[in-house]
Amino acid sequence: MPMNLTASTGRLQTITAAFLAIAMAATVGGALGFEHLGGFMPCKLCLEQRTPYYIGAPLMVLAVFSSSLKWPGWLTRGLLLIGALLMTYGLVLAVFHAGVEWKFWAGPTDCSAATMSITTDAGNLLSDLNSVRPPACDQAAGRFLGLSFAGWNAAASLIFLAVGLYAAFARSGERA
Repeated sequence: MPMNLTASTGRLQTITAAFLAIAMAATVGGALGFEHLGGFMPCKLCLEQRTPYYIGAPLMVLAVFSSSLKWPGWLTRGLLLIGALLMTYGLVLAVFHAGVEWKFWAGPTDCSAATMSITTDAGNLLSDLNSVRPPACDQAAGRFLGLSFAGWNAAASLIFLAVGLYAAFARSGERA
């Protein structure tokens, strides 16, 4: 009977790691889409919130391989736990940023966009520098159903955190 429980837990971890890899990539891909296709320029805090996804998505792909190739169970669970911890960090960043947007607390004093549109006309370089205003961290670019991008990121991070923790600590019949 422990073999079935172990196999079932291994399947759960494979499916969970695949879900998290796809969901994390889709979340950061959506942010990049809003930036590059939608024209929403990210602030400093927006860019920082992407880091857990940039690290977490490939890590979850590694967890899929680990589980699928039947590497030691502790390795897959450890990778899932690291993914959950990254989402904890992402949740803290998102809640902080949403709080800054709602004026609950002050944001960083140097909060402006790290990326700006690049001109291809050298004659307009100075005028472009004067006309482009990077967004401030305390102003939401927009809200959907009452939440800003930071608010939605907090919700996504919380879900991914819970899913990752569940899979990392799922009971198994093995003693790894």
